Amino acid sequence: MQSDIIIAVDIGTTSTKALAYDRKGKIWAEEEKGYPLYSPVPTKKEQDADEIYQAVKWTLANVASQVANQDGRVAGVGFSAAMHSLLAVDENGSLLTNVITWADQRSVEEAEALKKGDGHEIYLRTGTPIHPMSPLTKLLWFKNNEPDIFNKAAKWISIKEYIFYQLFHRYVVDYSIASATGLFHLANSDWDKGALETAGITEEQLSRPVSTSHVMKGLDSTVAESLHLAPDTPFVVGASDGVLANIGVGAVEEGSVACTIGTSGAIRTVVDRPSVDPKGRIFCYALTEDRWVIGGPINNGGIAFRWARDELFADISEAVSSGEVYNLLTAKAEKVRPGADGLLFLPYLTGERAPFWNADTKGMFFGLTLNHGREHMVRSVLEGVMFQMYSVVIALIEAGVEPFEYRAGGGFARSELWRQIMADVFEAEIVVPESHQNSCLGAAWLTMKALGMVDDLASIKQVIHTKVKHGPIDENLPVYRELKPIFLRLARQMQDEFKAISDFQRRHGHGDDTLSTNMK
Repeated sequence: MQSDIIIAVDIGTTSTKALAYDRKGKIWAEEEKGYPLYSPVPTKKEQDADEIYQAVKWTLANVASQVANQDGRVAGVGFSAAMHSLLAVDENGSLLTNVITWADQRSVEEAEALKKGDGHEIYLRTGTPIHPMSPLTKLLWFKNNEPDIFNKAAKWISIKEYIFYQLFHRYVVDYSIASATGLFHLANSDWDKGALETAGITEEQLSRPVSTSHVMKGLDSTVAESLHLAPDTPFVVGASDGVLANIGVGAVEEGSVACTIGTSGAIRTVVDRPSVDPKGRIFCYALTEDRWVIGGPINNGGIAFRWARDELFADISEAVSSGEVYNLLTAKAEKVRPGADGLLFLPYLTGERAPFWNADTKGMFFGLTLNHGREHMVRSVLEGVMFQMYSVVIALIEAGVEPFEYRAGGGFARSELWRQIMADVFEAEIVVPESHQNSCLGAAWLTMKALGMVDDLASIKQVIHTKVKHGPIDENLPVYRELKPIFLRLARQMQDEFKAISDFQRRHGHGDDTLSTNMK
């Protein structure tokens, strides 16, 4: 008897991954294909939509073939995608722009102007903080700077919508991706008229919003043949990578907090109603018709550690492999006492999102003395990232969330020291699930739920095993309790100075080169 298999496709910023899962969470096949990020000037971060489409087809076709070779049956395909992308097409569906990614910073001025206008009211309705990552501010940039394209655009869509148009010749957008545009009314599950008016576009220029469990059939026959799939294979539209990662680590209840650090980082929890922060510190994105995810992303996670590796320890980096150098740096940091002898690092090397949503923030060491060496600096980098993650936890708690567990994932979870710093800074046990490619697993499970293969999303916890747990070390807690408020005060009080030094850097031709890798 053939096994029913679900293929999950995750359209990321630097690559697309496709994984095949059965109902027990076992991986049957896996493929990944990368593509470049184009940055003609430092503030612009773009991609070629057709290169991504070809990557989707290649990974999906190869995984489908491997499933068939193992006598499996592809029962459905589900999708995950990075948030905040934007591209324009004409009335024939032809591309007018590249894909403008979340990392693009061209709309800084539009974001600042919107904050001074009706931006906060739009945030309270849409749940998307006002920031250059938002498609709303990108639309304002096109209106102000590229009027020819702005007026010619028949549709403004995300990369996932472009992919589905190629597959089915229909424009649909899931509630989750829509809720990350700054244009979607959370309570009404429809486009927000006030935000559309601000952006200068109409509802007809956007795709039809559908549930994340929405099933599509009628795959283009030519495409179906190239994908080794039957034309009637059900495709579930799915959601964004961030909210699906919560499912993938088993953080599917309010108070179960997913903590992810890859290149960047994020803190997220599921709630049963749309929830926004009067101070505008956190996002709220749709997961299903009756569940939303609130939290906040930080820009600087593993990339801060990578900067320390490349700039502070270039001598070591050139002598050993990439993986081994991180182990060596961690060993050096372990020899330094918690708190790095009073050296604090503000990890804002690429601006910052939550909780400040200020693209002008800059990195800095604070408290540096002649007694500090490179090993102190690397420990302070690891601690600074955790202090910043904790600042998002504070925002969640003040928004009414009562965390009862923290489930950690991402590249940082491979570091025992970094996991321990998180436990000490958060003053809580950190659970590390033994799951692989969390967004893909989340997309697969959502697809199974949509197709009736599993009863509910929470059932995923039955197939996710705990890899390791870390509890806080009592003697470390007083140090971090003393340093955390200093870090938070310093970050808040430096916001005006960050703006001043950013203005200086822009005038003198120093552009902030934002991340060129996928962030969750």
